[in-house]
Amino acid sequence: MAEKGEACIRNIAEEPWQQFPAHYGGALSKALVHPDTTGSKQLDYRISTYQPMAYVERHVHKVQEQVYHVLDGEGLMEVGDEKRVVRKHDVIFLPPGVWHSIQNTGLGDLTFIVVTTPLTDD
Repeated sequence: MAEKGEACIRNIAEEPWQQFPAHYGGALSKALVHPDTTGSKQLDYRISTYQPMAYVERHVHKVQEQVYHVLDGEGLMEVGDEKRVVRKHDVIFLPPGVWHSIQNTGLGDLTFIVVTTPLTDD
C-alpha cells in the first residue's frame, strides 16, 4: 500500500465497514478515498450500503458538492422540500446549501457511491 498522499490502488476488502456520525440503523460505508485512508486532500469517495430502514439525518453542506450514484436497491432521497424514490442507475447531484437525506425504504440493501468535494465545509 502506498504512503498517504501518494497514488495507490486499493481493494474494497481492505477498508472496513463503518457507521459514520448521524447515520443510523445499519447505514454502513467504506471510505475508499479519504484523508484517513489515502491522504486525499480534496476528495471523499465512499461506497455505502444501507440495510432496510437505515438512513442518514437530513443535513446541509455550506461549500461541499456531492454526487450519489445508486448501484442497487431503492430508497427515498430528500432534496430540499422534494422526496423522490431513487433506484439503480439514478445519479443525484447536490450543490452546496441544499438540505438532503437518503433512507432505505426498500426490501433489500440500498447500495450507492457518494463523492464529496472539497473535504470540509470550512
